[in-house]
Amino acid sequence: MDQRGVQGSVHDSPLIDGSPACPLMPDRLAQATTGLDDAAIRTPSQHLTALIAAREPYLLRLKQSANADGTVRYQCPAAGTSPSVTCPRFDRLHQRGPSRPTAVDLTDARQRAAHSAAKPRVLPPQPDLKADQLPKICSQHTITIRKDDLGHLDKFRQDLAYLSPAWIGTYKVVRANTEGINGRLKGHDLDLGDPKNRLAHGRVAQTILVALLVTVANDHFLDQWRHIHQPQDEPVTLADTPQTPAQPFDGIPPAGQSRPPPAP
Repeated sequence: MDQRGVQGSVHDSPLIDGSPACPLMPDRLAQATTGLDDAAIRTPSQHLTALIAAREPYLLRLKQSANADGTVRYQCPAAGTSPSVTCPRFDRLHQRGPSRPTAVDLTDARQRAAHSAAKPRVLPPQPDLKADQLPKICSQHTITIRKDDLGHLDKFRQDLAYLSPAWIGTYKVVRANTEGINGRLKGHDLDLGDPKNRLAHGRVAQTILVALLVTVANDHFLDQWRHIHQPQDEPVTLADTPQTPAQPFDGIPPAGQSRPPPAP
């Protein structure tokens, strides 16, 4: 609850609920989730949903996905050919003049959304900061975030914008699977949640012991599934019968395996 909202910064860009954002995002949007409890997050109000949607244009956009070293590049939301915000600071620093007036078909939703007048406008302070005081994302089009740049904040990083429709759709599935597995492991004979079954001391020993308990429980779950779903009257094949070494035949059939005499 006390870790939502603005969680810190990376290269002078605020980390807001796990996503790097424009340094000039309005405070009411940046602090939209600050102090909220879990109940308010699980069932967000219409007001909170509207604030989360209004955050989207201000979030730094992914320019290049993580490489083998975990390095990610983000782009200023005012940069590129399809910016999500308009920013006088960006236009001034990068000498981008005002766009030429173009005719817009007001019946076309895409044309209306693409017009600069329909996008949020960033409001720099007046007078604005000096060039050597600006955040890195303002003085250049992109920033590079390496895996060590976030430090302890890395645990907050989100690949999807927090509480966005994409995040909710992904989180619900993952949470349902996780809670289902946790419930089965705690309800199993081994009961992973009982400390008496995890008496080892130390993080490494606990991790290894939990892995072993989960492995044994999974084996039991698979065995139960096989007994439930495999037909009991399934004919036994040659592959299912135990193979014994061939014995030399001495002319006397083995006891209990002789064929009945022919019918008269």
